[in-house]
Amino acid sequence: MKYLTIFILLFSLYGCSAQSSKTEGNDNQYTVVKTDEEWKTQLTPEEYYILREKGTERAWTGTYNKNYDTGNYHCKACNTILFTSDTKFDSGSGWPSFDAPINNTNVITESDNTFGMLRTEILCGTCGGHLGHVFNDGPTATGKRYCINSLSLSFETKK
Repeated sequence: MKYLTIFILLFSLYGCSAQSSKTEGNDNQYTVVKTDEEWKTQLTPEEYYILREKGTERAWTGTYNKNYDTGNYHCKACNTILFTSDTKFDSGSGWPSFDAPINNTNVITESDNTFGMLRTEILCGTCGGHLGHVFNDGPTATGKRYCINSLSLSFETKK
């Protein structure tokens, strides 16, 4: 029981998106490529940590976890549209969750085996920014739960 409690505590700290291995391939596969110094100028330290260093925000602290407005979610780094509010649902995980991306070009995946787990990381297809992870436990018809860091997103309300 003690080890289960420790595991749950560690998972809640690292949550949906823990640091993973460096993106496979080179950054030239992305249409938006900037130096680390350029990203640091554009992003807050917390956004840089999430998007460029593959970090995570603490559960239930993100701006968009309980956002139910109608609109579109964009990559905070390059403004690429990633998700619509139509695909957002409350997963109870503490992070904004979606059942499908806008398309498989704007949101791409790669394997992540950090912390002894095999997961699927999701990245912005335009700039390579780390968004979170996708899991096969979603409650909708897609069966997917795209678990996203609020700090990797911006939101545009639909008028």
